Amino acid sequence: MKRLLGLFAFVWLAPMVAAQESYTEGPLWRLSFVRVKPGHLDEYLANLRTTSKPLLEEEKRQGMILDYKFYLKEDKSDPQDWDVALAIEYKNYAALDGFEAKLEAAENKIQGSQQAVHQLQETRGEIREQLSRQLLEEIIFK
Repeated sequence: MKRLLGLFAFVWLAPMVAAQESYTEGPLWRLSFVRVKPGHLDEYLANLRTTSKPLLEEEKRQGMILDYKFYLKEDKSDPQDWDVALAIEYKNYAALDGFEAKLEAAENKIQGSQQAVHQLQETRGEIREQLSRQLLEEIIFK
């Protein structure tokens, strides 16, 4: 029975071990893609600068995140495409443990209260649509 379990474990784990021989696991990136309603791009970017940037800087200062970047998409393939993307870099999966509680504390410090945070989210919801959020793991080839 032990041999059978050992063989099963080998067959199941061998491809994962072999795959990791060619790369090492890097940081995680949370990507968020947003479509801004027509005529509101400047307003949305100003909102990000005055509210999101200070929060992200606080998260970075506390070591919750490693870095962040904002992107503008200049060449839309269709009107339903995204306009603004946010990439947030985390050290690893362990960095996400207890992240929500840390985030709430940072939001309260920057915005003043959860009520202010919810009001901000409602205001943003009027001028933009969150299209998707993805969590990607960076790999570094050996």
